[in-house]
Amino acid sequence: MADGDNGGGSTKTLNFNVGVLGHVDSGKTSLARALSSTASTAAFDKNPQSRERGITLDLGFSSFTVDLPQHLEAECRPRGYDSLQFTLVDCPGHASLIRTIIGGAQIIDLMVLVVDVVKGMQTQTAECLLIGQLTCSRMLVILNKTDLLPSDKRQSAIEKMTKRMHKTLENTRFKDCPVIAVAAKPGGPEAAETDEPLGIPELVEVLKQQAFLPQRDSTGSLLMAVDHCFSIRGQGTVMTGTVLQGAVHINDTVEIPALKVTKKVKSMQMFRRPVSMAVQGDRVGVCVTQFDPKLLERGVVCSPGSLHTLYAALIAVHKISYFRGTLASRTKFHISLGHETVMARVSFFGSAAACGSQSGAEPDPESQPVNEAEAGFSFDREYRHQEEYVIGQSEGKAPEQWALLEFEKPVTCPPNCLVIGSRLDTDIHANTCRLAFHGRLLHGMEEKNYAESTLPRLLISKDKQREGAVERVTDDYTVIGRNLFKKETNLQLFVGLKVTLSSGESGVIEGGFGQSGKVKIRIPEGLKDETKPLLSCGKKKGKGGGKSDSVKEEESKGDSQPVLIHLHFKRYIFDPKKKMVQS
Repeated sequence: MADGDNGGGSTKTLNFNVGVLGHVDSGKTSLARALSSTASTAAFDKNPQSRERGITLDLGFSSFTVDLPQHLEAECRPRGYDSLQFTLVDCPGHASLIRTIIGGAQIIDLMVLVVDVVKGMQTQTAECLLIGQLTCSRMLVILNKTDLLPSDKRQSAIEKMTKRMHKTLENTRFKDCPVIAVAAKPGGPEAAETDEPLGIPELVEVLKQQAFLPQRDSTGSLLMAVDHCFSIRGQGTVMTGTVLQGAVHINDTVEIPALKVTKKVKSMQMFRRPVSMAVQGDRVGVCVTQFDPKLLERGVVCSPGSLHTLYAALIAVHKISYFRGTLASRTKFHISLGHETVMARVSFFGSAAACGSQSGAEPDPESQPVNEAEAGFSFDREYRHQEEYVIGQSEGKAPEQWALLEFEKPVTCPPNCLVIGSRLDTDIHANTCRLAFHGRLLHGMEEKNYAESTLPRLLISKDKQREGAVERVTDDYTVIGRNLFKKETNLQLFVGLKVTLSSGESGVIEGGFGQSGKVKIRIPEGLKDETKPLLSCGKKKGKGGGKSDSVKEEESKGDSQPVLIHLHFKRYIFDPKKKMVQS
């Protein structure tokens, strides 16, 4: 793992990324500002001259540096680390929250959930918690705005809210996480700066206790999330951001997919110090050969050719239990993957066993491993179309299920990335969870004509049934059926399928008869003796003599029903030319 070299010596700063999430107006930004100003170093320097000549890392992010905690010394000192930097990722609210967190999910080491101590858990707070369960292993809850509580009831109110938070978290992976009370900006955002924040030193100590040596992987292709871009005259264009995977070195060639260009890395800075490389988890400024920075305010940079532009995708899917709506096929959801959020039409499918069970309570999908569905997917396997996502089986285990995502516009993303489906158009003030499902990208379709090139390989069938009637008898072993098919139907696709007559006999479709969609049906066991009069009766009625329609209608009221033909089969929904299969 490579890190910032502070000056010319051998000491290094360990970077630890903290995602700050919470409901709008819970005080996330005030908290980040209080933390950074309380324990600031040169890494958080706002000096205009430094910003003019250096590659700033403060835009959209803030940070503070502390001495290396004692519990990390044995592990970190041999690696050359002498200090610990917390990089605070202040995640915006509303719809952009989901885009931001998923984009940086690979490198958030600790999640901080900010809760307004007066209002408690709100709908968007719960959404933040859900995203945390999908992306992070550790969390810290901060009860903010304690200054708004009456002084004589403050401590009891804090204790009550702390118990409530522990109760909320008891069935999540964060059940034992610390809960800290603070007032990041006493008096509110518009108040004077005279009042000192409350509880910040204690919070810093807890953050230090929660810190650990993250496992970073420098192998694989580069993927870097860019959050700001600007030019330095005479040097080039600087992209600041976070390395999500892989590593970047000076003189590397990197690709900017949004611009469809490649650029050479001229220099890099980390913590305002020159470095020769940066790896997964590092905040870095990368200077490349000149291009217009206005073209890339936010986006991704990668190893050339490593990201793929997809028109559709297949994912292993799990419903988020707090989503109250149905997950119906052919409906549209906001799909967040990689560093983008796009609209997509979603179609669900699963194994035959999954389609047959819709009883029982669904287990918490946030704790469900997705590797079962991932391991179970294959283009060689047959699946059943589902009109909607199937709720868990009675034994409590969710069935394997997948989804086809068809994007409204092409999306660029890395392989095997996290995918979250949402209804971001839901009223933000409505008391409902907007996060609907999550999964992992299993297969991306890069061809614009994927419906012809790839989808026919996907063996998803749909149960169909048709009903016709016996028109006439050819002999004791053959009948002619009508109304099963339209005249333009390719009847060869149905040859060999079994049918049943309402009189009890079984038959097999032998082929078409004439040009109007009628079929010849063979009855291997022959027609029953009691069936023959019914068919001959129907035949006589069919002739009708010279009687008027009204007379024939009156005479037929008391007659028995014609002999019906029932056909059940499976149709492959993405390959209409494929031969039908008996269901």
